[in-house]
Amino acid sequence: MLAPTQGQNHILTMNNTLRTFMLLAGLTALFVGVGWLIGGAAGMVIGLVLAGAMNLFSYWNADRIVLRMYRAQPVGPDHPDPAVRVYARDVLEMAARAGLPPPKVYVIDEDQPNAFATGRNPENAAVAATVGLLRMLDRREVRGVMAHELAHVRHRDTLTMTITATLAGAISAIANIGLFFGGDRDRPGGLLGTLALAILAPMAAGLVQMAISRGREYEADRGGAEISGDPEALASALAKIESWSRRAVNHTAERNPATAQMFIINPLSGEGADNLFSTHPSTANRVAALRRLRSGPGVDPVSGPARTAVPVTPRRPGPWG
Repeated sequence: MLAPTQGQNHILTMNNTLRTFMLLAGLTALFVGVGWLIGGAAGMVIGLVLAGAMNLFSYWNADRIVLRMYRAQPVGPDHPDPAVRVYARDVLEMAARAGLPPPKVYVIDEDQPNAFATGRNPENAAVAATVGLLRMLDRREVRGVMAHELAHVRHRDTLTMTITATLAGAISAIANIGLFFGGDRDRPGGLLGTLALAILAPMAAGLVQMAISRGREYEADRGGAEISGDPEALASALAKIESWSRRAVNHTAERNPATAQMFIINPLSGEGADNLFSTHPSTANRVAALRRLRSGPGVDPVSGPARTAVPVTPRRPGPWG
């Protein structure tokens, strides 16, 4: 069996929904704590109001914020670039065969090969791939990557990932405000408290997103292998992305590290190993797990044997850059 059963998928969806609400509750408590350290009881009330507003705003708009941050451009099957046309058609085809509503398809003018999914639910989902990914992988590997992203959509990981990215960035900003404006010794915690907050709040937000990311990536790999019917293609793509992503810096991700956990491979500089400060599992471990799924030719439970790879035409300059 390549992926969890329908019942297991339902459990994954329920768990992700619960994690999202727990995350929002925990971050609300952190906002209130920040308010208390900065302004006492009045600060707590302000923190609670800000947390409520941020939670609502993130739920409805976080996906748009992330897509705009990366200057993602919507594309369709009639795009003038052949590689982008194939990519868009394949995403919509795999989504239909997996029983998902058609997601919005985007491309990002970024040399680093990578991809992510976003959206609060499958009905409002979007997937995005960089031009580096379309240029460096063949069609079979691109299908494997995007099947992984569709698995995130099916498991409703995208809501958790997108809200985490948005709120983690907000927490870091508020902690910095506490550092500069919370030094009054008459306030609860004084300078020591605000210094600790400025250090620990971003770390806490980062640890939350790291803890959420790791197991979820393995499940999305398994789900992607089911959707594409070709675990070897995804394994090959992960190895290539890991290698090539270190040769190109994703400057937007470096400026917004809270979004790193959304990508299929960590876009930030540094080693991709299983350690406390890694947003993703080791790529070598993921590749090994995918290859253990391969007991013979890939068979897609939805549509039968996996298709033969068709090379994607190298990217030519398109209207986005």
